[in-house]
Amino acid sequence: VLNRRCVEAAVMTGLALKCSINKKSLFDRKHYFYADLPAGYQITQQRVPIAVNGSLSYSLCIDNKMSQMVTKTVRIKQIQLEQDSGKSLHDDTRSQTLVDLNRAGVGLMEVVMEPDMCCGEEAAAAVRELQLILQTLGSSQAVMAEGQLRVDANVSVHHPGEPYGVRTEVKNINSIRFLAKAVDYEIQRQIEELENGGTILNETRAFDSKLGCTVPMRDKEGKQDYRFMPEPNLPPLILYDAKSLPANMNHQQVINIDWIHERLPDLPSVKREKLVEQYEILPEHSFALLNEDGLAEFFESVVKQTQMKPKKVIGWILNDLLSHLKQHSLTVKESPVSSFLLADLLNLLEKKEISSTVAKRVLAELWKGEGKTPLEIVKEQKLELLQDQKELEQICQAVIDGQENE
Repeated sequence: VLNRRCVEAAVMTGLALKCSINKKSLFDRKHYFYADLPAGYQITQQRVPIAVNGSLSYSLCIDNKMSQMVTKTVRIKQIQLEQDSGKSLHDDTRSQTLVDLNRAGVGLMEVVMEPDMCCGEEAAAAVRELQLILQTLGSSQAVMAEGQLRVDANVSVHHPGEPYGVRTEVKNINSIRFLAKAVDYEIQRQIEELENGGTILNETRAFDSKLGCTVPMRDKEGKQDYRFMPEPNLPPLILYDAKSLPANMNHQQVINIDWIHERLPDLPSVKREKLVEQYEILPEHSFALLNEDGLAEFFESVVKQTQMKPKKVIGWILNDLLSHLKQHSLTVKESPVSSFLLADLLNLLEKKEISSTVAKRVLAELWKGEGKTPLEIVKEQKLELLQDQKELEQICQAVIDGQENE
């Protein structure tokens, strides 16, 4: 039985990626034998997928400089609904493979991109933007480490003006960092192979993160006959828009493309524009805020509670808070320094009750999670800036008096 929520998520994702949604899409059986496919076939959309011809814009830094960003676009060939397989767990120590069938049969959405990227950095930036979009839509939590988003990277090399070379497929990459490394390694491997007079095999490879290289899994030299056939248990999937929706149709029994389109949330690109416009921050700072899960919300919460200008708040969050988070391998949502505590600290700084050096020291104290407020820490350690001129003069005079004999 087709899962309605899967169809809605696919339509929503297709619309967010500027795809054409097919009002009629078909399901097929793809037959092959593999240990993690208990039925001996996979349900997919080989002939007419649910969405086609979209695009995804993404940005990346030039020479790792946040101030120099370029925006690129990758075409989306199609989005198709499939049935997930199980998971093979290879135990090299005991020379055995275990099969986990818990997710077999679960709905799966596959986004197929055109070969519009030329390096690992571009592939990583595109997938990161897709991940943010999926999380914004609620199509998927898209946590790669938990298998909620996986990437198969098809890589080939060729001279400019010549046809694409033979491609290899690096399967099931489970992190954006590994994706960049796998693609760059595979490009270099293929170039070296060809320059040494070798040939590239049309094969499936895996990325070994410990060794930092790709390794062969299985070859594709003999074209596999998947014996595609129409899926007999699933009729064609019919979608409607406002114009084609029959008057007497119960809206709960159909999926209305226009209804979903009207309820699309602000996508990451729109959120960035709003952050830049509302808080007058730099565009590159808006990328940094959205790239860390929960950081944009944290920033906005601090801004609401402090008298400090957003431009100065962003510096404290991106330079100081993030460095502490990375040092302790924490996410924003796990931070012992809440937006309330950081706002309190920045208010003390803005009122000139403490110096910026002291503020950094207090922030480090807050990370200990002892439940103290910034003001309590400042008073306990006597870190306040002296504002009383007479008191300052007395201190200076005492220092001078103490040096009379020298």
